Amino acid sequence: MSRTLFGTDGVRGLANAGNMTPEIAFRIGAAITYQARSRVKHPPRVVIGKDTRLSGYLFETALASGVCAWGGRVMLTGPLPTPAIAHLTSSMRADAGVVISASHNPYEDNGIKLFGPDGFKLPDETELEIEALLLNGRLDTGRPTGTCGHGRAPGRRPRPLCGLRKGRLPQRAHAGGREGGGRRRPRRGLPRGAAGVP
Repeated sequence: MSRTLFGTDGVRGLANAGNMTPEIAFRIGAAITYQARSRVKHPPRVVIGKDTRLSGYLFETALASGVCAWGGRVMLTGPLPTPAIAHLTSSMRADAGVVISASHNPYEDNGIKLFGPDGFKLPDETELEIEALLLNGRLDTGRPTGTCGHGRAPGRRPRPLCGLRKGRLPQRAHAGGREGGGRRRPRRGLPRGAAGVP
């Protein structure tokens, strides 16, 4: 079976036309979650990141809805470079990662690239399986009902993805690199913000 949706680097095209519509994005989110459910026993975790294109908001919401429709859990990173999302996928022990970006293509285009739990691009065989799921109707029946997946609750302060909080730093590491945690005085003649520590 030849691939019709996925190209050499995911799905790409003019935003909101052809293969790059929110309906297709919803089904891609559902398909990667459906596929992950067959591999793992917990609700699948999916990291979704994007670049700064305005159409990214359209596809981010559609992908997250597809993941949640099949009982997955979404971690939205917001705008980040593609390698950072690949790294977060593996370091957060997610079951899949998604990047919404068309890299060097014109601004009116967008794309969807998928990562496996190892943070690498999905193999061609897996992309073929996802295409088959989009076409054969398996995603239309058997969805979990009543309690579905979830993402971050709106209005709550999101936890830092990288876990770099003061409480997690080693005991002897403090702002400014000084032991004891004392404040560092700004140099004369520089505004306080340029000195590094307020």
